[in-house]
Amino acid sequence: MAIEFEGRVAIVTGAGGGLGRLHALALAARGAKVLVNDLGGAVDGSGSSATAAQAVVDEIRAAGGQALANGASVTDFAAVQAMVQQAVDAWGRVDILVNNAGILRDKSFAKMDMDDFRLVVEVHLMGAAHCCKAVWPHMQAQNYGRIVMTTSSTGLYGNFGQANYGAAKLAQVGLMQTLAIEGAKHGIHVNALAPTAATRMTEGLMPEAVLAALKPEAVVPAMLVLAHESAPTRTTLCAGAGGFEAAFITLTEGVYLGQGDQVPEQLAAQLAQVLDRSGEQVPASGAAQGTLEVGKAMAAAR
Repeated sequence: MAIEFEGRVAIVTGAGGGLGRLHALALAARGAKVLVNDLGGAVDGSGSSATAAQAVVDEIRAAGGQALANGASVTDFAAVQAMVQQAVDAWGRVDILVNNAGILRDKSFAKMDMDDFRLVVEVHLMGAAHCCKAVWPHMQAQNYGRIVMTTSSTGLYGNFGQANYGAAKLAQVGLMQTLAIEGAKHGIHVNALAPTAATRMTEGLMPEAVLAALKPEAVVPAMLVLAHESAPTRTTLCAGAGGFEAAFITLTEGVYLGQGDQVPEQLAAQLAQVLDRSGEQVPASGAAQGTLEVGKAMAAAR
């Protein structure tokens, strides 16, 4: 099956450079009309310039594709709404949203300024939420949509010096889980991508040989699969250096201890069994936890 996007309209945020630029170019090369959004700021979110987005638009047009530039900050909901309207006015619809915009303000938590924590959350989480909210009514009305969140191994598993980034990135997975459930009846599939790539945001953190293996181009196929009409939903794909994996939030079988004064001691004594992953499940929704717990209690009462 060919992964094609003829007739589709895509918005890619943070697409003026790095991974976002490659996402935009790849979607356009496979037939999508692409709105290239980029504030044009530095890695830490400072400054702005329209030239980054326009340069990518020029690349797409030079290759025979259709594209528009947009310089909105994803932290500004009114500007994001105008960005979505720009795509709708030009092309009549929005089929694909790739939430890629992000910044870094790395420091150990002990040394981190809370303004730096807040801003990273504002860009990654609220930025993604603003974009999803702005495209949602259009996708609902046309009974079709594909949204790709950009999460991170830092959000999924942690990384020293990135408490703000990790919190914001795992929050995108939480947003994805619920939007996928709510979007299902409208044909809206929502997924997350955890890239491992050498970009402007990672170039100072890794040795040269590792950087060479982690070409950002290697992440793009996973985005294309998640943005395509054949995409799954509520899926977190990990990609880097030619490898592809999936990440899951699971629920163990656990134990039933009931209620009583000695339950804390009993729980401490049986914690290894609670943590035992044999028979774990990937819940279809948050209700699965309560269903499992109440089921244990009902069985114990029989």
